[in-house]
Amino acid sequence: MRKSLLIGVVATFILIAGVTVVWVGLPEGTAVLTTPAAVAQSTEPEPSVRAANQAITDSGQSAIKAAISTAGPAVVRVDVTATIDISDRFSDFLDDPFFRRFFNFEDEELEREAASVGSGVVFEYAGEKLVLTNAHVVDSANEIELTDIDGNTYTAEIIGSDALLDVAVLRINEDPSALRAATLGNSDTIEIGDWAIAIGNPLGLSYTVTLGIISAFDRDVEKPDGVGYYTDLIQTDAAINPGNSGGPLVNALGEVIGINTLIARTSSSGVTVEGINFAISINAIKDILGQLVETGAVARGWLGVRNTDLNEDLAVEFEIDPSLAGALIVHVFPGDPAAEAGIEVGDLVVRIGDVAITSAEDLGDTVATLGAGAIVEFEVIRAGAALSIEVTLGERPAEELLADYQGQMPNAAGALGITVGRITPVVAQHLGLNSTDGVVIMSVAAGSRAADEGLREGDVIVEVDHQPITSVQEWSQAVSGIDETASVTLTIIRNGTLLFVTI
Repeated sequence: MRKSLLIGVVATFILIAGVTVVWVGLPEGTAVLTTPAAVAQSTEPEPSVRAANQAITDSGQSAIKAAISTAGPAVVRVDVTATIDISDRFSDFLDDPFFRRFFNFEDEELEREAASVGSGVVFEYAGEKLVLTNAHVVDSANEIELTDIDGNTYTAEIIGSDALLDVAVLRINEDPSALRAATLGNSDTIEIGDWAIAIGNPLGLSYTVTLGIISAFDRDVEKPDGVGYYTDLIQTDAAINPGNSGGPLVNALGEVIGINTLIARTSSSGVTVEGINFAISINAIKDILGQLVETGAVARGWLGVRNTDLNEDLAVEFEIDPSLAGALIVHVFPGDPAAEAGIEVGDLVVRIGDVAITSAEDLGDTVATLGAGAIVEFEVIRAGAALSIEVTLGERPAEELLADYQGQMPNAAGALGITVGRITPVVAQHLGLNSTDGVVIMSVAAGSRAADEGLREGDVIVEVDHQPITSVQEWSQAVSGIDETASVTLTIIRNGTLLFVTI
């Protein structure tokens, strides 16, 4: 009995420990304990195979270590002292320009100094050692201090910043000759599964290295503030945390292929996620680096259109050969470069200068890269015929303006005497609306037709001639064909009441 109990206790302990118990052909009543490895000894790799596998592992580790030793000394800690606005329980309302203006809040801001930590990487441009980091790391900076891998400190100042791409270039005030400069690689050659090494100062822990792979590339992700998108991002599972921002994402050769900028921690439904991190492609940065260093800002080209990829339905609608590749123009903003040059809705852009255009993304990237003021030939297909149109590009408006952009030339909306804006969730909440559909009147010109009919700031327009309006863009399209003498019926909501106003 005691012997059986002992065997049972031992067996239970081993099962808990994860060791397999196997009965083998021994004399009856004898128990033998073996591990899975003991049973499977005959399937172990030959010594030569084990040696080859170990050589591969050692080689990979050596390459990673070499990459870290190449890029690591070029990474600096970025300590920033900045002036920030103090948030309060009304901050969501006060940040909304319509709310502040319409309800006459004082434009006073409470401020305080705050310290933050980010990362940066030293690179060389025109023989000078500069530092690349995120724009959001150094926003509103009063003082910037850099610390290298050896603990040496430097002061720095911003010489160029671009909010759209979220990059900034810093000039080092002291002699930077002791600093190592990283090599800026080629992000166009990366492939899914390539090694990705993130180096930076997560949570203030200086010179932390994490390893992963390239999970995806060419990602478009909405910015945290909800204004615009980051585009052409590299996705990696290399761990990135607050403080990594501005540090490099490095390949197995030690070349910088991206600048770490964004982390995903929850899904849109609130589910916690891990291993989804993003870096700005280094090639996108190199495209604007010259402007940042030499002028301090980026003047991207602007055509003044909305465009989309051609599909079968659109090809039928606009009578275009569906086998063609290009960017289809679906809206032209009045007064903008495209309108001035004669580009029309339904045109298929197939070439800009020497660059073939095969998608809407191609058009946007090419125009932006050419820059404001560039004069370039557009080749378009219109009614089956190829046309060459010379366009002088304008400058891309700021992201916050594009949400309500209607073009540079006053259109019928101006003729009505109304300036409108989009309905944000904050404004919808205050006005007691159930949705953000429609547009809100921001101002009514004195003596205008709208003023004569009693329209006022804060009225919400939901229909034009009984056609629903859900956005500023739809409002612009609805009134673009109305001349100064034509009448139009607006359906508006005022203080929860539905009204019809003809002007």
